[in-house]
Amino acid sequence: MKTIQWFPGHMAKAMRMMRENLSLVDGIIFVLDARCPASSFNPKLREMANGKPVLYVLNKGDLADGRADALLNIIRKKGADAIKINAVNIASRRDIAAAIEKTVALKRAQAAQRGYNRTFRFMVAGIPNTGKSTLINLLAGSRRAETGDKAGVTRGKQWINCGSFELMDTPGTMPPAFGDQKLALRLAYVGSINDDILDADDVALSLLAELQSSYPQNLRDRYAISGGTPPEMLDAVCKKRGFVLKGGGYDTERAVRAVIDDFRKGKLGRITLDFPEDMEGKEF
Repeated sequence: MKTIQWFPGHMAKAMRMMRENLSLVDGIIFVLDARCPASSFNPKLREMANGKPVLYVLNKGDLADGRADALLNIIRKKGADAIKINAVNIASRRDIAAAIEKTVALKRAQAAQRGYNRTFRFMVAGIPNTGKSTLINLLAGSRRAETGDKAGVTRGKQWINCGSFELMDTPGTMPPAFGDQKLALRLAYVGSINDDILDADDVALSLLAELQSSYPQNLRDRYAISGGTPPEMLDAVCKKRGFVLKGGGYDTERAVRAVIDDFRKGKLGRITLDFPEDMEGKEF
């Protein structure tokens, strides 16, 4: 598979815009994908925080399994505030609002002592398609920020009033380069990298291989896969789903799309791609 790199010009522009607006916010909310929090961690964004309070939100927790909780605890042990949620579930609203308030509790108390009640502002940042805008809409109680199911929907900043605080939605930004292609592949699986620059066949075959290693039962349950090479597993998907062309050949193109789509929508079960060792060397 060819090396994955994706840092279009609008991302460089977005990083400059975020740095320019950093003085306007009291803290930063970094949204990670709960299925791959190490892979979706952008060290360039963390460096940009420059001493501001930071809250890590592991979103899409409904798609991850128990390993995500272990990864969450690693982030906390590194001294960072972190919470796991599902931004499309209204039940998460209270938890995330409380976590945000905790990050500025001291500043709010100090403001109250001076006799005024100020509105605190946070920048919401992260790589594409982690659910930043969905999180903002959850807190705002309405569809205020533009959302989508593919990378790169948000292109400019948006200020959203959420009652006692304001949130600035920002475009998703990748690291300028991926030092670990294994982590880059996982971002391709979850849809954080523009599908248009990827070879879908390579992505699906790599995903099948990774799931066969870590989640073989999920593949058996969904596709009746019991082993084999990635191409053989793709043939098994065709057989199970009835993806057959005229003449009897397998429609592998349709199977490729199905595997990627099934994973992203949680139809393969709750899966966490990252492991504790993937957190090594990361400064949260």
